[in-house]
Amino acid sequence: MRKFTTRNLTIGAVIAAAYAALTLCLPAYGAIQVRLAEAFTVLPFLFPAAIPGVTVGCLVVNLLSPYGPVDIVCGTAASLIAAVWTARMKHKALAPLPPVICNGVIIGAMLAWYEVGFGPGFWSLAAVHGVTVGLGELVACYGLGLPLLMVLPRIPYFRTEISAARLQS
Repeated sequence: MRKFTTRNLTIGAVIAAAYAALTLCLPAYGAIQVRLAEAFTVLPFLFPAAIPGVTVGCLVVNLLSPYGPVDIVCGTAASLIAAVWTARMKHKALAPLPPVICNGVIIGAMLAWYEVGFGPGFWSLAAVHGVTVGLGELVACYGLGLPLLMVLPRIPYFRTEISAARLQS
């Protein structure tokens, strides 16, 4: 069992605040979106304490979503599932994949349901939205998140933090 530390709380809080601030400054909702803060969804690969940070940051932002409670639940769930899955990835190059898949599938289906319910056209619309959301997520996670995973371990402070986080997990 992992120990809950002040360090973990601080890491999570900083990530949540940065995620929320970046998304609120550059909002991205809808079928075609590149939410730049999604680059932070790869951080659980380095810092397992980032899981609650990414989740809470997403929850805060989704409280203001035009899609209402369905986005609060589905969007936050997609981020939580992706964060947990990312923390379990074995290779850095694969770490951005869980957010791309989770958001493509879950948010794609959520948007389709919001537009047509579970009636005719749901599955085709879910597929289209899944691809468009997944592509935006691909840009954020591989275009910004993967470079973040490569740079952070080179910074002396983060190298120490990453080592401590890996020892605890």
